[in-house]
Formats: sequence, C-alpha cells, structure tokens
Amino acid sequence: MIHKRILQITSVAMAVLVLVSTLSVSIEKHYCGEHLVDVSIFAEAEKCGMENEAMTMPASDEAQMLMSQSCCSDVVDLVEGQDELTIESSMELNKQQKVFLFSYAYAFSGLFDFEPRHEVPYEHYSPPNVVEDIQVLNEVFLI
Repeated sequence: MIHKRILQITSVAMAVLVLVSTLSVSIEKHYCGEHLVDVSIFAEAEKCGMENEAMTMPASDEAQMLMSQSCCSDVVDLVEGQDELTIESSMELNKQQKVFLFSYAYAFSGLFDFEPRHEVPYEHYSPPNVVEDIQVLNEVFLI
C-alpha cells in the first residue's frame, strides 16, 4: 500500500517537473522614467498614458521630435523552456559497462529476497520414545 503511494507521488512529481521545464514564460515590465509602473506575466503590461500625451500637443517640428521621445519604456524578459526531451548520447552505456551492470545485478539479486519462507524447522525429526515418566521416577514436581 505504501509502496503504491510512493510510486504515485513520484510519478506525479516527475510529470510536474517535465511540465515546468518545458514551460516558456514572458514577463513584460512597463517603466515610466526609472519607476516601475506595471509587471505582467503572459500578457501585455498596462501603460501609464504618458506616451500618448506627447503626440496630442501641437508644437513645432523640433519640439514635437523631442516630445515624441517618451520617457516610458517597455522591457520584455523571455524565459524559454526546454524544446526537446531526449537522452544525451553520452548517457548510453558501452558493451563493457552493460556486462558489468548485468553481472553485478545478477550476483546480488538473491540477497534481497523479501518473500517470507514457510519452512518447518523440525519436519523430519521424530522425538525419542518415552519409556518411563522421569518426573515421577525422580519425584520432582512443579508446585
């Protein structure tokens, strides 16, 4: 019962580990000047509205060019997950290593036998014949 529970917990943990390692996350941050305004995961960060004010004000060409350079900036951090889940070729064993592991496992397979043995230790033993009652003969009685 406990062995099955441990196996189930291990299976779920490994599935979650594979899911998390293959997950890609994008974190978008919006800065107004040097101040962080909003952080968003999987979506676009909310803007502070300062970048639109520069475009609405009428001004000369030089002033409009200076105003069009907004103090706001967007930073996108992308954390990419693993794309392929394959075993490296360096993890493969050569012939000598396989023979060693097989012989090691075969040699020690009999050491850990967990099945209970139902042997009767004195199955073929026959007790001696009782000729006389020794307690009556020696007059030794338990009180």
